[in-house]
Amino acid sequence: MINYPEKDIYTYDDLVDILRILRAPGGCPWDREQTHESNRRNFLEEAYEAAEAFDLDDPELMKEELGDVLMQVLFNIHMEEEAGRFTTGDVTDHVVRKLIFRHPHVFSNTRADDSEQVLVNWDKLKRQEKGQRTTADAMDSVARSLPALWRADKLQSKAAKAGFEFADVSGALDKLDEETQELRSAVENGTNFEEELGDVLFAAVKVGRFCGVDPEAALTKTCEKFIARFRKVEEAVNARGEALSALPPDELTALWNDAKQQLR
Repeated sequence: MINYPEKDIYTYDDLVDILRILRAPGGCPWDREQTHESNRRNFLEEAYEAAEAFDLDDPELMKEELGDVLMQVLFNIHMEEEAGRFTTGDVTDHVVRKLIFRHPHVFSNTRADDSEQVLVNWDKLKRQEKGQRTTADAMDSVARSLPALWRADKLQSKAAKAGFEFADVSGALDKLDEETQELRSAVENGTNFEEELGDVLFAAVKVGRFCGVDPEAALTKTCEKFIARFRKVEEAVNARGEALSALPPDELTALWNDAKQQLR
């Protein structure tokens, strides 16, 4: 048993100490077994939970979830300190140097009169820093672990900055129609569903970019809308003493349309 001192307020240094104790001999068996790979899902889940706290604008929840994210960051750094590959100091040194380098309008004599120019400079410096000679190089560096809709959005943004873009949204809508037809043909022919569905989603993201819509946020809202409408359908069926699975498709469609009207 380790008697850690009780304090009125625990600090960042206490968090670092606690994580080291948990990973040390005599600490927590579960914590000692973790690797970057085994902890990967926990890391991502904590980040998403923090994002939900932002969406709810809940300061108490933000405090809790940001603490969990900070813990995950330090936990993974500590694994590397144990392996002797790098330290917390190496991580902070790297990010501070990157921030100074990518903000020459603050720390040097480069001009940036608005946020748009800041982003242009940022992308240019990032490509310079990472040795990306072409737009394809920059695209290839977009993390494959991103949600696919966000990754598609980022890839399309980089292509657009290089001049690879439709003149207006009508071109994007035409492309979406084309890809939807190809998906229909794939279903009818019983071939390459996955490829054609991917093309439809990619084309839909392009339409969203012209409309200023975050594709991940749009799909998230649609999921919530689907739950709300489904709940109405289920309630209506239960009120009749029937089973959802026993109803014919046309009746389910009618109930769904009723739910849509009620929730408008």
